[in-house]
Formats: sequence, structure tokens, C-alpha cells
Amino acid sequence: MANPSLSLSRGQVVATDRAAYAPTRQRVYAMLALGIVCIALSAIFTHWSGTPGAVSAFYRVAIAAVVLTPLMARGVATGRVSLDRRVWALAAVAGIFFASDLALWGTALFVVPVATATLLANNAPIFVGLGALLLFRERLGKVYWLGLAVALAGMAVIAGHDVASDRSLGVGDLLALTAGISYAVYMLATQRIRARLDTLTSLWIPGVSGALFLLVFALATRQPLLGYSGRAYLALLAVGLISQVVGWLAINYALGHLPASVVSVTLLGQPVLTAVFAVPLLGQALSQAQLLGGAVALVGIYLVNRGFARRPATRRNDASPAATSASVDLGNTVRDGDDVEVRAR
Repeated sequence: MANPSLSLSRGQVVATDRAAYAPTRQRVYAMLALGIVCIALSAIFTHWSGTPGAVSAFYRVAIAAVVLTPLMARGVATGRVSLDRRVWALAAVAGIFFASDLALWGTALFVVPVATATLLANNAPIFVGLGALLLFRERLGKVYWLGLAVALAGMAVIAGHDVASDRSLGVGDLLALTAGISYAVYMLATQRIRARLDTLTSLWIPGVSGALFLLVFALATRQPLLGYSGRAYLALLAVGLISQVVGWLAINYALGHLPASVVSVTLLGQPVLTAVFAVPLLGQALSQAQLLGGAVALVGIYLVNRGFARRPATRRNDASPAATSASVDLGNTVRDGDDVEVRAR
């Protein structure tokens, strides 16, 4: 019989593990930076593939799902993965929104100028901020909204000339805007999911549902999935392994420790890095507007993260995904993702 003085509830064990293994801020931001670098390369790989938007998006998430399946199966077999149907359903729905973002964005690029689609799709942090405020009751503060406004102003400077020349608003603009909203929903859902699922599971489930959605979308819009060159498939393999597996594993890890409102704004560094990578990899020159807009966007990103770091500890904790799980019944499985990852190491 167990000694009552030595017995601990599972919730107490998880709380103790969190305190003992909580990652440093430097580690969390290093993972987020790695993720941004990897997803910034996605546009380069997609350009090299020469495939339609929905096709490249399908291969991107499908390759990632296949690669991660053995690890996922091992986690389920060893009891390290929560099998809560409600959380899995939420993750599956989140994957459909992520896939919708990719499909709508890729389709919008064929209808409106790239800069217009970029600007409208990158409005996602606005919807993430509003969702965090209204749904999660996060107190974001004036510095957050100032930083967001500055970052979006930088994006507007980057896209300014092409957007100004595109006077008509139509289906393409609606597609790009809807893509941004879908992306925002995915980010908010992932923040909540990461309070219950580990990094790997929170990426694998949306990947499977997203791949199925994109398969149906590509077939419905008659976008061919086969018949491309070897170079195209190598580029698709790269976007699946580097941008999706490494990139989004790193970002999902960060979403377990930072609120989606902060991460979504920080991800605006992606198009800035993409423009930089395009110089040596695609032979595209940087314009003065891109340099200025990129610098302004980075200032906005800095303000948002600086403002988050200066929030009182209680407000930061209230906004973090870990705080959400404190009121969740853990049942018979440990659902703290980072606790699972520590054990795996």
C-alpha cells in the first residue's frame, strides 16, 4: 500500500514538472526564431516547385503528417498522448482552418497582385488580438496595439505601391482577407490546444485533417497532383520537411509558452525574411520600400514582445497557454506537452 504522505495527485505532479522544467525565455524565443526562418523559406520552395497553391499546400502538410506519424504512433502506444476526443476534434478543426489559409492564399495570388494578397492575409494579428481580448480575456495593453499598428504599417509600406495601383476590390481581396481570418482562428485554437496536447500531437492532428481538406480542395478545383518534374517534387519535399515539420514544430513549441497574440505579430517577420532570402536564392533585388517597411515592421514586433515582457507576471501567466490547463481536468493522462517532451529526451 502506498504511503499517503508520499502520494501526489497527477495535477500536482504536472505542476511540479512545469516548475522544474519550465524553459527559459531565450529558449522559447530561439525556437520561435527558428520557426520563422523555416517558414520564411516556404515561399522560396513553393516558387521553385512551380505548382499551384493548393497542390504545394497539400504536399506540404501531407509530407509532414507522414513523417511525424511514426513518432505519433509511438506516443499513443506508450500512453504519452492524450486521447481526449474533444481536444482532438478541436485540433482537427484547427487543421482545416490552417489548410483553408494556405488554399485561399494560394488561390488569391492568381487573382490579385502578390503585394495585395500579402497585405490582406497578414492582417491576421488583428483578428488574433481581438480574439484573445474577447475570447480569452487577455489584457493586451496599449503597447501591444501600438506595436501591432507599427508592424502592420511596415507591411503596408512594403506592399504600398502595388496595393495602391490595385484600385478594384473583388473576389481576390476577399479570398486573401478570409485567408488571414482562417490563419487567426488556427493560431487562437492552437494556443488553447497546446494547453492540453504536446508539440508533436498539436501539429500532427491538424496536419492530417488539413491534408484531407486540401486533397478535396485540389481535386474539386481540378488542380493536378501528379505529373511534375523531379525538381518540383524536391522543392515540395523541402517545404514539407523544413517549413512544416521543423518550422511549425518550433512555432507550436513557442505557442505552448507564449500567447498567440504575441506569436502572430512576431510571425510578421516571415515576409521580411522571405524578401531577404529572395535576393540570393531567386535573384530578386530589395527595393527601398521593402527595406524601410521591413525595418518598421521589425520595430513593431520588438514593441509587442517588449510590452509582453514588461507585463506583470500575473498578466503574462493569464495569457499563456499553460494557464489554461490549470483549470482543466487532466484525468488519467498527462497532457502537459512539455512534460512529455522532457520524458522523451
